[in-house]
Amino acid sequence: MTEVWGLTGGIATGKSTVSAWLKAAGLPVIDADVIAREVVAPGTPGLQQIAAAFGRLYLTAGELDRKKLGQLVFHDPTQLKRLEAITTPLIQTEIQRQLANYRQEKVPVVIIDAPTFFESGYLEAFTDHVMVVATDVATQKCRLMARNQLSADDAQARMDRQWPIEKKVAHATVVIDNGGTIAETRQQVVKWLDMKNLK
Repeated sequence: MTEVWGLTGGIATGKSTVSAWLKAAGLPVIDADVIAREVVAPGTPGLQQIAAAFGRLYLTAGELDRKKLGQLVFHDPTQLKRLEAITTPLIQTEIQRQLANYRQEKVPVVIIDAPTFFESGYLEAFTDHVMVVATDVATQKCRLMARNQLSADDAQARMDRQWPIEKKVAHATVVIDNGGTIAETRQQVVKWLDMKNLK
């Protein structure tokens, strides 16, 4: 019996760091962000659909211009919905394919790492439990501005496209508080691995 955990958080709350630690501990991680890039890679039907829907000006040298498309969709919910209508089914199919393989191999625990785990509307049905990596909103916004070189408005626009972190925390089985030092965060992850006998 494979136990499936969702791993999520708000943008720039430290989810990717926790995901890397779980991977390093030997847990298989299905990374929705990686899949999201793969389904719109050059030559894919996903990229062709985006070019047809949004125009070729969002392509640079045959690749998706993520920054340009991000500027459009994160400030316009209608355009974001148009993009998600193309990418979500492709991502969902690939997550299900990987999950089926791990179940066939009888892997004890699998992680589905997804920034928009709750917002996607379908991932909860695939998982038994959810781990949320959380931090306070001010820290989250500062980290996002620094990490992505965004203005305060652009950072807020991206945060506003996701559920508020407190809403995600309310739906979590386990919360990893990433408001302190990196060592304190890691300690919480190690404790969870110990509890699951996964170290």
